[in-house]
Amino acid sequence: MPQRSDQVEPITAVIGIDIAKDTMVLHDSVSQRSWTIANTYADALQALKPFADHDLAVCEATGGYERCLLEAARTLNLPVHRADPAKAKAFITSHGGHAKTDKADACWLARLGLERGASLARWSPPDPDREALTALVRHRQDLLTQRTQAKNRRNAPTSEPVRDLLEAEIDFLDGQIAKLDTRINALRTSPALARIDATLRAIPGIGPVGASALIALMPELGALTRRQVASLAGLAPHPRESGRFIGKRRTGGGRHELKSTMFMVALSAARTCPRHKPFYERLVDQGKPKRVALIAVARKVLVIANARVRDANLPLPQLT
Repeated sequence: MPQRSDQVEPITAVIGIDIAKDTMVLHDSVSQRSWTIANTYADALQALKPFADHDLAVCEATGGYERCLLEAARTLNLPVHRADPAKAKAFITSHGGHAKTDKADACWLARLGLERGASLARWSPPDPDREALTALVRHRQDLLTQRTQAKNRRNAPTSEPVRDLLEAEIDFLDGQIAKLDTRINALRTSPALARIDATLRAIPGIGPVGASALIALMPELGALTRRQVASLAGLAPHPRESGRFIGKRRTGGGRHELKSTMFMVALSAARTCPRHKPFYERLVDQGKPKRVALIAVARKVLVIANARVRDANLPLPQLT
């Protein structure tokens, strides 16, 4: 589970940091001072040293550009929370905030820490193997999307003038995907990930690709309830009810890249697994659309995976 602070005294000193590619803006909740520094480890370390005794630092996830700040805070033993940008935006909106500047964002992040800091997860460095696997899996999915687009264009009736170029592009992407598969397979069998990979591979329907995606894209596996894990993967049917209106429940949200992988896992399980095939066929016989039945199978497989990882007592990564 995400690491929560056990601090009972109110948080009174927070540094809010708005991060860009080349710079970061800091705001101190105590002095109400804001200033800008370069986005480097050395600059972040120097800027944070006078505030090492603060209760918390808060920044947003920015696709990796926050890493210098996180490492500097870790060196100084300064607790830091890496906020989900959507949640931070919702917090700002809930207080009526409309201005959008780097300084304003840093001020709001400091206020987020002051008001909710005791319940915010603290960042801790991820496992290097899992972090590398995540990068490889996501890049592989991007290349698969590009390859599918290239194949669709190649097969179009008007593709003759560029068909040779598309063939070369597809061959290149095939080679890149093969290289990624080699690196992913090596990481899956590393000491840090081998046990969870073996646990997942033992579940019918989950092959090497499915296991890699679950390890990389859902580090929370084994630490959540069945409802939480299904919702996080975008496989939970959410109710749509208001007054007398009762609408159809629909899946939505979650991690779309994981949902597409689980859909392929469900296809395999529904065809070959003695446990899931009758379940899938029963839903189809009841009039459920095949896509809906496959989502139900995917949800069932994911819930089983969550329980298997939990029961195996595997070491879970620190989550933020």
